[in-house]
Amino acid sequence: MIYNDTIVALATASGAGAVAIIRLSGKEAIAIADSCFESVKSNKRLLKQKTHTIHLGHIVDDKRTIDQVLVSVFKNPNSYTGEDVVEVSCHGSIYIQQEIIQLFLRKGCRMANPGEFTLRSFLNGKLDLSQAEAVADLISSDNEASHQIAMQQMRGGFSSEIAKLRAELMNFASLIELELDFAEEDVEFADRSQFKDLVEKITFVLKRLIDSFAVGNVIKNGIPVAIVGEPNVGKSTLLNALLNEERAIVSDIAGTTRDTIEDELVIEGIGFRFIDTAGIRETKDVVESIGIKKTFEKMEQAQVVVLLFSAEEFKTESKRLKIEIEKIKNRFPLKPLLIIANKIDTLNPVELDSLKTQFENVHLLSAKSGVGVDSLKEKLIGFVNTGALRNNETIVTNTRHYDSLLKAFEEIQKVKYGLESGLSGDLLAIDIRQALFHFGEITGEITSDDLLGNIFANFCIGK
Repeated sequence: MIYNDTIVALATASGAGAVAIIRLSGKEAIAIADSCFESVKSNKRLLKQKTHTIHLGHIVDDKRTIDQVLVSVFKNPNSYTGEDVVEVSCHGSIYIQQEIIQLFLRKGCRMANPGEFTLRSFLNGKLDLSQAEAVADLISSDNEASHQIAMQQMRGGFSSEIAKLRAELMNFASLIELELDFAEEDVEFADRSQFKDLVEKITFVLKRLIDSFAVGNVIKNGIPVAIVGEPNVGKSTLLNALLNEERAIVSDIAGTTRDTIEDELVIEGIGFRFIDTAGIRETKDVVESIGIKKTFEKMEQAQVVVLLFSAEEFKTESKRLKIEIEKIKNRFPLKPLLIIANKIDTLNPVELDSLKTQFENVHLLSAKSGVGVDSLKEKLIGFVNTGALRNNETIVTNTRHYDSLLKAFEEIQKVKYGLESGLSGDLLAIDIRQALFHFGEITGEITSDDLLGNIFANFCIGK
């Protein structure tokens, strides 16, 4: 891919605001901006200015002044894209934004495609592919943890780890390839014992990165938590207490919630997506039955299930409650189940002790008064392994990277088996090449136009 034209796009969010930034990139970026710019200081030309400088002036169309602006000049190769870049900071009127963009289009720019500025940055060697993808993750990060991971990846933490492994493997690959040229002399250039140590090291690192995806995917996309239970046990009240707002309708009438209600909450930097579901019970109401069916669907999709029951019920319905708990455990054996007794303010101390004795690990709560809500949040955060995040370890969040790591791991296992079996160098070389290929896919040393198109199509225009 070679781009010789100059592109333009709105770099800030669309819509009216205090300030908007219009970005140009390409070999004619400075010249095009210069042809529309009149400096506050007479005869000041953008073409003659130093890189990384800002200039006050006006954007003019012939003799018509469109707006007073600040123009930032970045000359290649010291810019985001590696090309000449100009950023025009104007007032945030939608009319002004469109007038300036249309003017630049008439002067020879074309509208940028989604992610094209970052694509050019990748093509010009300013970022590798995993760093470029981290730009999109950084823009979409909505909590501390996802922001931290995106920043680490954008700084090249993940890339450098992969690049180091690839370089070491490449060194041994070249030695084995060299052996093939001297096959008749039966010479070994690659020390097999050192190679085994390297394969063990690569296996360990790959396994750690692959395992980190379970945490990374959760951090990036949030943890879906289904709040389930019979009607009128306080599911909607609990959701409102967690979110600290009246998000769900609360009523004494059983079956008020007919559909699922979802909202997000960030706890210690981790996003949780709470799903308030319709109460599970036998009903002839068609609409409520549909809601109950959706409840089981949401439980299937959730990573954590919160089973809520009224503390009053245990006095007369203890046996039935235990059966319900076992049903959910049997239906979703791999999902963490958090059992909560709500409305504990209706029980006396003796009844509370009896409740804790009958239901092991039950969490006591009063959603109405807020008692137990903070400790519930602590339990929820306990379902996430935040150790790697706290230690600033590399965490994989990208599905494409995860897939390439799995394939690389599979090839490295073949190499390991080949070494243990005394496989010939030519056969070892095939598996090593495949492992190197999958490493290269992650950082972009090996890529295709289709792959790049798929990745950057998900970016916003202007980035």
